[in-house]
Amino acid sequence: MKFPTPMGIATLRGNQEVARHCYITSVTQPTKGKDKTPEVIPQQIPDNQQVMGVEIIDNRPDDETRAAPVEDVEEVLVDGRDPSRKTQIETRLNPEERAELIAFLRANNDVFAWTSADMPGIPTSVCQHKLSTNPLKKPVAQKRRLFGGERLRAVKEEVEKLLQAGFVRKVDYCEWVANPVMVKKANGKWRMCIDYTNLNNACPKDCYPMPSIDKLVEAASGNERLSLLDAYSGYHQVPLAPEDEEKTSFYAGDEIYCYVIMPFGLKNAGATYQKMVTIVFRAQIGKNLEVYVDDIVVKSLKAENHLADLDETFNNLRKNRMRLNPAKCIFGVESRKFLGFMVSRRGIEVNPEKIRAIAEMEPPKSIKDIQRLTGRVAALHRFISRSADKCLPFFKIMRSQRLRFVGSYGPC
Repeated sequence: MKFPTPMGIATLRGNQEVARHCYITSVTQPTKGKDKTPEVIPQQIPDNQQVMGVEIIDNRPDDETRAAPVEDVEEVLVDGRDPSRKTQIETRLNPEERAELIAFLRANNDVFAWTSADMPGIPTSVCQHKLSTNPLKKPVAQKRRLFGGERLRAVKEEVEKLLQAGFVRKVDYCEWVANPVMVKKANGKWRMCIDYTNLNNACPKDCYPMPSIDKLVEAASGNERLSLLDAYSGYHQVPLAPEDEEKTSFYAGDEIYCYVIMPFGLKNAGATYQKMVTIVFRAQIGKNLEVYVDDIVVKSLKAENHLADLDETFNNLRKNRMRLNPAKCIFGVESRKFLGFMVSRRGIEVNPEKIRAIAEMEPPKSIKDIQRLTGRVAALHRFISRSADKCLPFFKIMRSQRLRFVGSYGPC
């Protein structure tokens, strides 16, 4: 077992022979009479390894409270001019640390964006999205899909917002035209997406190497303080190459518009965004910050260094004209979910939501249910020993494409 210490990563190695000897001795001891201390067989330790005793590792008082996997957060005001301008911080900070963090956020509230008008956009010298369309592919103008009633009103409202923010403009005589797709959100409102299927088919894949999620999660764990940052409409802060703007054209009522910034739905948008954040935070990545596309975490091995790490991060954001969404940022926590895992100063912990997803499953009734179950187990593979061996019966069923039940079972 490995765990972080102030002096680095310590390793605790078990001895199966000693453990078995102690177990056999304990179960064979008489229940009455004088207790005898079991003899412990000494272990020969290689010269290049150091093994620490458990009593040295965990010397905390019995009444010490441990931090919960997900800390409670509270909203704090960061702009005195508007009481609605708030962000979130950890509730368990001591009064001095809390006051310093709030003062820092208020002094640097220019890095937050409250509306789309507050986003100046990333400089083109830092990053610019380009569409490398295959010249052998003919432009495709999709057949216009007609919307009516509620959907049409939602399209016009969204386009009006994009026009006011300067994200789209009207176009004429365009060769590439796509249709909007309206998706209803959980709150009942509509989200407008653009069907760029034909345009994406004409663009080669950007093979920019993405960071390893496992390595990022490992690097984010073992720190006393974490702050999770979220960019305000992150993709919309990246400019689009002027020569490629009209390729993103789409129908909107009786007009055709195109984007002047990088929209959602493009094939290589994720790779471009990763390039951008790598450039912006190049001096911090691996030291006091980790980033995967739009998931950013500022980490501090010691709590007293966290404000300095945040100050460096905010300076880089300000220099590159990148803005944060205060409603989705969380500052000064001890543990939080990052890339699907719970990270804290204790290390990496299982996400309770993923356990609940398996525990509340009904017995599988089809091959798709089996695939759904194995997919959820795969998400927890690092916490399940020999998970592939345990899922072997499911894999055999999927190969045979036959599902047979014997008896009745309750939930998983």
